[in-house]
Amino acid sequence: MNQTLKPNQHLIVLAGNIGSGKTSLTQLLSERFGWQASYESVENNPYLADFYADMRSWAFHLQMYFLGNRAQEVETLLDSDRSAIMDRSIYEDAHIFVRALHEMNNLSDRDYQAYFKLYEMVLRQLPKPSLLIRLDAPVETLVDRIQQRARSIEDTINPDYLRLLDSYYHQWAADYAESPVLTVNSHRFDFVNNPSHLQQIIDGIAHCIRAGSSLNLAEPAM
Repeated sequence: MNQTLKPNQHLIVLAGNIGSGKTSLTQLLSERFGWQASYESVENNPYLADFYADMRSWAFHLQMYFLGNRAQEVETLLDSDRSAIMDRSIYEDAHIFVRALHEMNNLSDRDYQAYFKLYEMVLRQLPKPSLLIRLDAPVETLVDRIQQRARSIEDTINPDYLRLLDSYYHQWAADYAESPVLTVNSHRFDFVNNPSHLQQIIDGIAHCIRAGSSLNLAEPAM
């Protein structure tokens, strides 16, 4: 059944490479606006350990799990009258990570086509977001942040993989047309430690939702 947003209800989704700051910004915006927050959980994922042990055997299972789980998250959030924010979009699963798995020969042509057939069906049942916030940062910045947070599950991530994802993010961003987009240079905007930078992002969100148009925040205002 098709779902729609209620009057004055917003669905905000974040997009960005690993280490771009999605979770931090989601938490800050959730606290500021009182939005429901949905975070990508790795602890309860039944396929993740198998996937990292044998990517080719488990890539399809993992991505099918993500697809169903992401759609269920949206449905759960929309059951409330409150607005919501998600720290990763369903679009990235398909156009970034599934594409990368296929490019790296961890996902066969058959499984790739089967995934996208179901993805397109699921997408038709979900509402378009009110706004997509895309965080963009140089790969060197991403590498530094990943090393600093030292998550064991990210030990195998290398810069070449991040560069591949980065190229896909830029290609996808050029074609994305589901909603207005607020693009934030998360290397320049230190929204975690600088309240002025966070406020400029908040002002950008208000502008995009009010005007229904996209905005690029490349440099913080002085």
